[in-house]
Amino acid sequence: MPSTPRPLRRLGFLTIGLFDGADPAKGHESTLEIIELGERLGFDSAWVRHRHLQYGISSPVAVLAAASQRTSRIELGTAVIPLGWENPLRLAEDLATVDLLSGGRLNPGVSVGPPMHYEQVREALYPDTADSEEFGYERVRRLLDFVRGEPATDFSGVEGFEVFSDVVQPHSAGLGRRLWYGGGSLGSARWAGEHGMNFLTSSVVKAEGPDGAEGPYDFAEIQRSQIAEFRAHHPDGEAARVSQGLVVIPTDSATPEQRARYEAYAAKRLPRTTAPQGPARLLFAPDLVGTSAEIAERLHAHAGFREVDEVAFALPFTFEHEDYVQILTDIATHLGPALGWHPRAAV
Repeated sequence: MPSTPRPLRRLGFLTIGLFDGADPAKGHESTLEIIELGERLGFDSAWVRHRHLQYGISSPVAVLAAASQRTSRIELGTAVIPLGWENPLRLAEDLATVDLLSGGRLNPGVSVGPPMHYEQVREALYPDTADSEEFGYERVRRLLDFVRGEPATDFSGVEGFEVFSDVVQPHSAGLGRRLWYGGGSLGSARWAGEHGMNFLTSSVVKAEGPDGAEGPYDFAEIQRSQIAEFRAHHPDGEAARVSQGLVVIPTDSATPEQRARYEAYAAKRLPRTTAPQGPARLLFAPDLVGTSAEIAERLHAHAGFREVDEVAFALPFTFEHEDYVQILTDIATHLGPALGWHPRAAV
């Protein structure tokens, strides 16, 4: 553990935005209402997950465009957009547009890798180029360049009555400094640092030790080492931004029925935290359920948490709207203050 833990400076939350396939508008409206609640409670940021061909938000940039018009202060982020599904130039246009509409509040988080179930979706997604698509860091680099104002073409000027730019339009100054990479390995942490991005950590890391050493593996220590690797390669060093995203469920104002359901949810997911999972050897963090005082004590002892001064606590999947209201209210009024955070005033 570091000798001087970082006080919590920024508090956010993350939601998946589930919906009923027979009535998708209701779920999207619920997500917008949760973001509005987050602003009223003083949260610094609200983040949405990204899901394709599932009953979760498939177009977070569009949802955040709507949220930008229903809020005035809270920052809005994606955690994360899988770039394997995206054209970097077109995404850069959308991100800059929403950032301008929000008054400079957008925090886009992205990740790399082939689309999930690629063999099943490749013909629908890339019918002519499936075998030649590049799904690594080069895709992020292209997005970074476009957002930061690097030329996208060697053509510009006037053609007839139309004016053309050689850089993506609109350009939103400052957005390039608010791009985040969602990573869970030492390699991704290093790459994000070298390219001046911010770093999103979550409740999932790759089970890896120093110099490829084998386990036993400690999630918090792995996360701490990834944060250190990121900052060691970032131009801002120790000042480089990192946000942690554990699943946190305070029960201060929960009903007995809610507490029982929350505990059952965490217990069902606990086995996956005991050993690396799957070919990618992913290690999951336990969900934190309990009173705010209990959760704060566990976080203060968490090696990864002690390295960050901002978080985006993840709301659990499949809960009801009323559950999210209770959880967010307890985070803002009990857990956040227990961690040294103070709510932001409305503007």
